[in-house]
This record gives sequence, C-alpha cells and structure tokens, in this order.
Amino acid sequence: MSEPEQRAVPCRCGGQARYRELRSKTVLTVGALGDAPSGSQSPELGSATVSRPYFLCLDCHQGQFPADADLDIVNTEFSPGVRRMKALVGQDASFDHGREQLHLLAGLEVTTKSVERVSEAIGADIAQREQREIERAVQLDLPVIVGEPIPILYVQMDGTGVPVVKKETAGRQGKLDGFPAYTREVKLGCVFTQTKWDKKGFALRDPDSTTYTGAIESAQQFGKRLYLEAWKRGWSRAEKKVVIGDGAEWIWNQAQEHFPGAIQIVDLFHARQHLWDLARLLHPADAKRRNAWIGLHQKRWLDRGKIDKLVAALRSIQSTDLELAKKIRNEADYFAANAPRMNYPSFRKQHLFVGSGVIEAGCKTVVGHRLKQSGMFWTVNGANAILALRCSHLNGRFEDYWESRRAA
Repeated sequence: MSEPEQRAVPCRCGGQARYRELRSKTVLTVGALGDAPSGSQSPELGSATVSRPYFLCLDCHQGQFPADADLDIVNTEFSPGVRRMKALVGQDASFDHGREQLHLLAGLEVTTKSVERVSEAIGADIAQREQREIERAVQLDLPVIVGEPIPILYVQMDGTGVPVVKKETAGRQGKLDGFPAYTREVKLGCVFTQTKWDKKGFALRDPDSTTYTGAIESAQQFGKRLYLEAWKRGWSRAEKKVVIGDGAEWIWNQAQEHFPGAIQIVDLFHARQHLWDLARLLHPADAKRRNAWIGLHQKRWLDRGKIDKLVAALRSIQSTDLELAKKIRNEADYFAANAPRMNYPSFRKQHLFVGSGVIEAGCKTVVGHRLKQSGMFWTVNGANAILALRCSHLNGRFEDYWESRRAA
C-alpha cells in the first residue's frame, strides 16, 4: 500500500478516518482547462470519471472523501464550471430558459430542477458570505477602502413586491382590507457616483458606476446591508454624500441611522405625484381646474422649494367630505415632514440629482425582470438567493466569487 493510502484524516467525531480504497464518481464537466477534475478519464465536454480515496472512521463509522472538497464537488455531480454556468443562466431568466440555453450554447443536457437547485445554492452561498460581511460591518470591523476622493456618491433605496407561495404570506394583511397578501416586499438599494453635469446643469451619472443590493428582509436588516455596499463603494472617501428616496418613513429612518450627515432628497417626481393624486380627488370631473390647481401648487410652490407655503395652501382647503379632508391633512403632513428634503432649487444649484430614477429602473431590471414574470411564485429563501446571485453578477463580482472558491 502506498504512503498516501496509509495516511489518516481527522473525523468530525474527533477520531481518525483511515484510508480504505479508491472509489469512482461520475461528474458532468464542461471540459474547460482546469475544470475537469484530476484523475478524470476525459477532458472533453460531458461526463468524467473521478477516482478518489475513501476514508472510514472506525469510531463513528462515517465515511468521507477529502478529495471532493479539494475538487469542489462535495454532494454534487456537477463540476465547478458547470455549476458556474447554471448559476449564470439561472440569475438571468427562468430556470427552464436557462436549461435551454445550456443545451443550445454548451450542449449540456441538464434538468430545469438542477438549474434551479444549483442557482439557489450558489446564490445562498453568496448571501451567507454577504451576511458575514454585514456582521463585521455592524462591529465596525471593516477594511479601509483606499483610493481617490469621490466628488459625489449617491445612495438610493426603494421597495417592490414579489409574488410568493402562500405559506410565505400567512398572517399578513394585503393592500386591501379583508384580503390576504400575495407578495413580499424586496427592499432594493443602489450606489452610484457623479462627477459631471451637462450644459444645462443637470446631473450626469458616471457610466457603469451603479451597484445594487437587496433582499426580502426588515428595514433594519436592509439598512445594514446598504451601508456595507456604500462602504465598499467608498462612502468614507466621498466629498459629498446624498441619499434619495420617496417619502416612505422607513427610508429616512435608515438614512438617519446609517448615513448621518448625508444630504437627503425626496424624489421630486414622487412629490409631484402626491399633488396629482390630490388634484384628482379635488376636481375629479374638471380637467381644466385640475391642471390649473396643479400649476399653482406644483410650479409655484413645490418646484421652487417653498414647501411652507405649499403646506399652508393645502391646510387652507376646506371640505365637508370626511375622507377627502383626511386625505388633505395627510398630504399636508407629508410635505411638512419632508420640507428640508424638498429644497429643490438648492439641490439643483449643486448639480445634484433630484429624482430616484436609478433605483426605480433597478426595481425593474434587477427584481422585476427576474422575479416577477408570469407564473412565478417564490419562497423567501429562494428569492433572496437569486437576488444575491443577480446582484453579484450585475455588480461585476461574480468572477471574484468563483476565484475565492478556487482559493479556498
């Protein structure tokens, strides 16, 4: 018996597992250089046979294959290269479409279920690594990101519903009274930079500077997640820091907790929408009066940043309709609470963005394109895994993840 076959390896039970024999395993491989496991009989596309030593612990009688960990094929019949391809197609479109793509582009015959399982497993691993980073961030144990100063760095956040299986909405109230919820909210954040503006003074986002992070989780958990992403992007080096969102209370709570000192801006178009919604209630059948009312309140007060006068004008409106009167009060309170975040003339003088179009587009491209297609219903764990995988790819970190796997 050769020397390698005589050696023993540690067992989880604390004992020693000793070499017994060589055992074979069939692995589907793409045949790329370095992908085919060592000991395989063929480097070609398709199945490869791997011979690896089997060790058995005499104390707990559990067997193990240490070489499987070295080859990254533990509990799987797919090589790292095949799993990487499955994850790549799985984050982009439906799992069945991914199966078709693998067949058409690589000649790989796999099942839809295997694309789903591998994609979610890789995504879950990425999510777990991110969670460990988040925990270090909470403990202020983050590396200093060295680099040039960043003129303006933006953080935007928003939420969008994703259809989920029934068990994920148990006990949750839907949007309409008496109806159950059918979706769970994905909280999505993005970070991007700006160094220029156009001839008219309007802000220009730096090309390819946007990264995303998101999950179905509480606002408190999401705030920590977004803080980590901002830190990675150089939050500590930003000369001007800006947080943009709609008027949702949870957004500004997280901005205050994790991004203190940043300029806070309520998306101008959301603010305008509040006025339009109220105008439709005040003048439901008179478009001319409705447009005139909007022109007075939007152009004269909102766009000019004169929010105190806008609030006073709203509170002066009288109505005998109790529901309408309540709506008017709520809108006046909304503008009053967000007044410092609506100083749009000042923001424009600084050549800052005043809209949250980047994150709204992200809700469509990152979340909607993949998780909200016809017939899709997700578990929370499955949706979060695919979100982590998709963000990793869109952020340009997918290959870094695989390099770290190889290094490990």
